[in-house]
Amino acid sequence: MKEDEIKKVVREGYAQIARRQGSCCSSKSSCCANSTQDETSKSLGYTPRDLASIPEGANLGLGCGNPVALAALKEGEVVLDLGSGGGLDCFLAAEKVGREGKIIGVDMTPEMIDKARKNARKGEYRNVEFRLGEIENLPVADETVDVIISNCVINLSPDKKRVFEEAFRVLKPGGRIMVSDIVLLKELPEAIKNSVAAYIGCLSGAIIRDDYIETIKQASFKKVEIIEETRFPIKYMNNDPTAKAVISDSKISLKEVEEIGDSVASIKVFGTKPR
Repeated sequence: MKEDEIKKVVREGYAQIARRQGSCCSSKSSCCANSTQDETSKSLGYTPRDLASIPEGANLGLGCGNPVALAALKEGEVVLDLGSGGGLDCFLAAEKVGREGKIIGVDMTPEMIDKARKNARKGEYRNVEFRLGEIENLPVADETVDVIISNCVINLSPDKKRVFEEAFRVLKPGGRIMVSDIVLLKELPEAIKNSVAAYIGCLSGAIIRDDYIETIKQASFKKVEIIEETRFPIKYMNNDPTAKAVISDSKISLKEVEEIGDSVASIKVFGTKPR
């Protein structure tokens, strides 16, 4: 698919997720048949307190980690969330930075922005705002952000180099990124690469782990390192609509889908912008 086609497919897919309140882009278990969204989120590092503190409807089960827990946020900092979805990580970050801090969530799907803004009003968050825009062309001024977080979103972009260049642009000197994302340990079969369902399900857009890290470094980030890495056990997605859609879309067997689990990992990556 061409870049514009990919963005259209992803936007439409996540618009549907926003309307039905749920997804299956998680790295541990099915968020549809075998587990609730909260149970899935707990397996990814969110605490019961985290999930109890956010507005109902903010957790859509879209992540593959908890970047806020690893970002070491400080009071007064400005935080930017790339692909903010329903606002889960933004609301958790808001508590960390306090009233003097500010959270900006950017998402390219209007339905997600509407949902996040409603959640912000519901939770009476005064230091959180959501902006409609693409992470390849951030609606954020140069050198105005202290910390960038992202959760299972950059893998969806067809131009990851541009995403990290934009992240570097908006960060203040000395700023940092903490990204949770899906990467490949080996190449996926062509049938999966070309699957629309797999793209929305966070698989087709993923790239080789070393290439992902090199892309961040090429954007001029320093001290880039993988903080944590876990396998993506697709076998837990057997009853998951995303997995079923991938099987139907790509015409491969369930056994082949399960074997792909050895090719995919969830990583947490840290990097800094030099002062």
